Amino acid sequence: MRDADLLSWVRTQHAGTTWTTSVCTGALILGAAGILDGRQATTHWRAQSNVARFGAEHLDQRYVEDGRVITSAGVSAGIDMALALVEKLAGTDLARAIQLSAHYDPQPPVVPLTPHTASDEVLALIETLGPE
Repeated sequence: MRDADLLSWVRTQHAGTTWTTSVCTGALILGAAGILDGRQATTHWRAQSNVARFGAEHLDQRYVEDGRVITSAGVSAGIDMALALVEKLAGTDLARAIQLSAHYDPQPPVVPLTPHTASDEVLALIETLGPE
């Protein structure tokens, strides 16, 4: 996020995009490039406090569309965002076809969790894995 050349490139690309998107902590790169200033956004839950540093309002959602910028939370939320974008650009049938082709039918083998519903033990275990 301190690479001036990368941030300049991101800003240049954003100036000509129809959509600028990010998955997971990629939102922090968009933020560092100034693209999230004054917008609503999301990112991985362990990095969500960083979004405000870049002038954005964090929303606790799988993906957030604010104008032509779409940010998603963790990796699987990026799939949700991509399918929503395909639906917007090319219709529901194509989005469904892509979802089916990718066999994307989330059925976690354990009870789905959010940072708000996880036990203290699970949250502590995540902390042992290191920073996001």
